[in-house]
Amino acid sequence: MDDNDLYFKDYNTQREKLIMPEHGRHVQKMIEHVVSMEDPEKRREQLQCIVDVMRSLEGHGKDNAEAMQKLWDHVQVISHFKLQDGDAPYPVLREESKDVRPNPIVRNTRPIRATHYGRNIESIIDVIANRPDDEMKTSMIRSLAIYMRQQYLIWNKDSVTDDTIFKDIERMSSGRIKVPEDLVLTKIASDATFARPGLNPVSKRNKSQNAKKNKQQQAKRRNS
Repeated sequence: MDDNDLYFKDYNTQREKLIMPEHGRHVQKMIEHVVSMEDPEKRREQLQCIVDVMRSLEGHGKDNAEAMQKLWDHVQVISHFKLQDGDAPYPVLREESKDVRPNPIVRNTRPIRATHYGRNIESIIDVIANRPDDEMKTSMIRSLAIYMRQQYLIWNKDSVTDDTIFKDIERMSSGRIKVPEDLVLTKIASDATFARPGLNPVSKRNKSQNAKKNKQQQAKRRNS
């Protein structure tokens, strides 16, 4: 995924309306990005990953065909009916058939491992951890790290190093995800873009120090 597509201000006053709130904002943002992909194979693969996340959140089994088709219908609705024939393993829902009733959500009462990231991030991590090690998995890890950095900056501090995010991914996955040593997150114009409303912008000195820390930590990762 392109990094810039995942950068967006997340203040409550600026958030767009959730089409199906029961699936959460993370899922909606992922769907919006994936349906814009031009490569049909990558689009299908990442849509399937999103449905796996939704299935995990609702507690459905893969062998529940009716529930799975319902989830694909929900993806179509959330995407504003942009799914194309062949994107899903089921006939895609047409816009003229808008009678789509959300399934009741089975709430997960298990404690959240990191509240500033949210439960949906945990489910996404589980899906990525179960994938084989390939180029697509690396791309998904990178996109996940970018999004987690954004969430971290909203709710915690004015700046955060890449290595902190990478360690959180490895910790939250119980070591099942190994972040590639050469992975570097694209820098943004100002970390203050994602600061919690009311916090002071990050100074140039702090940003310079943060960049220096990233380089030092990347060197340690390569040498460890």
